[in-house]
Amino acid sequence: MAERFLRGIGVVAVLTPFVIGLTAAGADRNGEEVFRFQDSEIVESSGLVLEGDRAYTTNDSGDTGRVFTVDTATGETTGVTFWADGPEDVEALAPAGPGHVWVADIGDNSANRDSIEVTRVPVGDGDRTVDEETIDLVYPDGPRDAEALLVHPVTGRLYVATKGFFGGELYAAPPELADDAPNMLGKVGDTSGIVTDGAFFPDGAHLILRTYTNAYVYSFPDLKSIGDFPLPAQEQGEGVAAMSSKDVYLSSEGQQAPVLKVPLPPEIRAALLPKPYASLSVPAPTATATEPEPQGGAKAVDDLAAAAADRSVWWWVVSGLLSIGVVVVLLRAIRPR
Repeated sequence: MAERFLRGIGVVAVLTPFVIGLTAAGADRNGEEVFRFQDSEIVESSGLVLEGDRAYTTNDSGDTGRVFTVDTATGETTGVTFWADGPEDVEALAPAGPGHVWVADIGDNSANRDSIEVTRVPVGDGDRTVDEETIDLVYPDGPRDAEALLVHPVTGRLYVATKGFFGGELYAAPPELADDAPNMLGKVGDTSGIVTDGAFFPDGAHLILRTYTNAYVYSFPDLKSIGDFPLPAQEQGEGVAAMSSKDVYLSSEGQQAPVLKVPLPPEIRAALLPKPYASLSVPAPTATATEPEPQGGAKAVDDLAAAAADRSVWWWVVSGLLSIGVVVVLLRAIRPR
């Protein structure tokens, strides 16, 4: 009886994010269409990386492990990297240096994974099959669902932004990643909820997190809110790339989904500009962010299964009831009056 009850709660937890995404009306705001994905195999674009005249994306959970290289001028696929036979729940991509991306197998709707995984894979024109080392990441305080992987543009350090209903967290991976033991994440701070992707701005001193309907900009590493703004309506927006301090690029699930270029609001653009200095004799600091103190380390976890078993059943009950409440509120909100 208890097992069936918990399984039902798990189903609700899995479905709730999709209900939120599908019922989100989006903002009455337009973005400039840069291109559309033309490949019929790209139906659940989740994650977006831009590099020159190429874009990289991957399908959401349920697909084989592959990353698409797309010509930004035509939207046509120019290459596919096959990197794994059966990933569990791929949710994001992040830059990993020229011709490479980090693939984030970090989704966990029912919060029952002992560890999550990231893999650095080569991308570019032409098809290839690769066998790369997978890096295991472990949360210090129990499983979390997540759909956003960020890479600091200066240090290359990885960050995971979780997807809590009422608020999320930003976690930092160790500065040096071990490929032979789980890497313990360290919490940096709290963020907005329902985050579906995120990215650092080129200055490394600011980052953006998006939901299905809004974007939130923070300073880094203190995670002070700079501002937020509504995003254009999308079928299910799950990708963002920040190439400058002027605008951002958005992608979405759906057949032949467009990639949009959206200007940042003036007040946020102003906040991202380097601060002026009164005297030319005082040098301005460089535009790189100071990294937070390492809060995790690459270390082995003795028994991940035992650690997972220690989680109290009441955690599942409370999470399930909160999920049911969210669904009820959403259904009542969209009910014809």
